Amino acid sequence: MRILVTGATGYIGKRIIPLLLDQGHTVVCAVRGKLRTEKAYSDEENLHVVEADFLKPDTLQNIPKDIDAAYYLIHSMSNSVDKFHKLEEECALNFKKYIETTNVKQVIYLSGITNDTKLSKHLLSRKNVEDTLKSNVYALTVFKAGIIVGSGSASFEIIRDLVEKLPIMIAPKWLNTKTQPIGVRDVLAFLTKGLGKQELYNTSHDIFGPEIMTYKQMLLQFADIRKLKRHIITVPVMTPKLSSYWLFL
Repeated sequence: MRILVTGATGYIGKRIIPLLLDQGHTVVCAVRGKLRTEKAYSDEENLHVVEADFLKPDTLQNIPKDIDAAYYLIHSMSNSVDKFHKLEEECALNFKKYIETTNVKQVIYLSGITNDTKLSKHLLSRKNVEDTLKSNVYALTVFKAGIIVGSGSASFEIIRDLVEKLPIMIAPKWLNTKTQPIGVRDVLAFLTKGLGKQELYNTSHDIFGPEIMTYKQMLLQFADIRKLKRHIITVPVMTPKLSSYWLFL
């Protein structure tokens, strides 16, 4: 199969490309600046790099029409809460409009679990992207993951930094929120094995690991593995904004 990977330089994108190549697929990477990416895969004859910015519809003409499936792994780069929702929707809409003109039969989208009645702005945006990507021309397969655990992931790096640098943590009460983390290798397995499966066309699936734990338990478990003695005190007065300042420091 000839497969388009968007978000090819991101955490999941960089890891899924070698797997697809090993499976014998031809991969088309859509990146905003292709020079560095081309050098990284200069020895791969079945990999083609095209320059495309999904906020600039004119650049999408660089993506070939003869592709069979596509991975949508794009996340907004904006730090503004107000902007990233609009930018993510715009990217998804531009992607959809162009992909509908190609031979793509299936789009696979990696989202976050959005089953809660009260979602964060980030997860609301992820849900909105899912709704935007739905099409009558191609089939959409959605995998919704909780915290993805693996070296290099944002979640894992935050956990590691906190545990290794802070013997005592004063943390907000949402650290008692339950989650069901999943390993990055398992996420990649779902994404690759779902490719071309017609029974998964126009379906959505939550994917998660076997353990249910709180964020606090995750931090303490990591501390235990690293053989570090850590204390976490949760307080009700710490707002998300205060948490972000504390995390930055």
